[in-house]
Amino acid sequence: SWNGVACAAIVARMLGLDQGQVREAMGIAEYHGPRSQMMRCIEHPTMVKDSSGWGAMTGVSSAYLAGSGFTGAPAIIVEAPEVESIWQDLGSRWIINEQYFKPYPVCRWAHGQIAAVQSLQRDHDIRHEAVEHIEIITFYEACCLNHPRPSNTEQAQYSLPFPVAAMLVKGKVGAEEITTGLNDPDILRLSDRVEMTEATLQDSRYTGQRISKAVITMADGTRYESDNTPPIGSPETPLTREELETKFHDLADPFLGVEHATRVKESVAALGNGGPIGQFLDTVLTTSDSL
Repeated sequence: SWNGVACAAIVARMLGLDQGQVREAMGIAEYHGPRSQMMRCIEHPTMVKDSSGWGAMTGVSSAYLAGSGFTGAPAIIVEAPEVESIWQDLGSRWIINEQYFKPYPVCRWAHGQIAAVQSLQRDHDIRHEAVEHIEIITFYEACCLNHPRPSNTEQAQYSLPFPVAAMLVKGKVGAEEITTGLNDPDILRLSDRVEMTEATLQDSRYTGQRISKAVITMADGTRYESDNTPPIGSPETPLTREELETKFHDLADPFLGVEHATRVKESVAALGNGGPIGQFLDTVLTTSDSL
């Protein structure tokens, strides 16, 4: 688990461990790190979520163990000759700047399909009541997100038909749609009409692009077909600052209140201009009256 090894390195640094102890911490974390059955989580969605939380706990525990003299080195994914090339740009390439931001709170494998449907709805003023059939032409992994009628939020997060239908009905896919909106009859009606088709082109572009195409057929027989559409929010298809801020307020305002959330947002922005970290921490850690 990369998550476990990374957390071990971070906590080891925070604890001031020496080079040898850091090496032991990463080795312990790799050895004990969870080997998650990823497709099981896709086919049977639960709260285990790729073991991200458990991996983090493993990493933290490993650092403390190493600090107490426990041994576990080497970490093969760090020290093996066959992975040497991965580490050549350490300290010069910051991969955190190459990560994507999710515009929708569902599995990334469904994002290109949601974007494709959204573009068709925008370009052709599609009314969901008149939609007869939706075909999603996509890659194999996305076809496994086959939970058209999710009974809980985990199933909704690992569904493709449901968020596609939610986009057509609500014009958005947010936290509300995958929690309190699970029983929306209009969404469920459309979700049942989503057909997923695996295609060679989409399979070949899975690594790196994950493109998908949507075909919407209306009750009168009119057929609308999208381009092959990648997920948005990646470095190649970035969200705008306005879109990122909108997502932040959608999630933060109900809990922090608009005023407090705005202060948090402004304190984060100030960090990029050399603002004091203390002010940021004070703002973030201040309890909102709405909590």
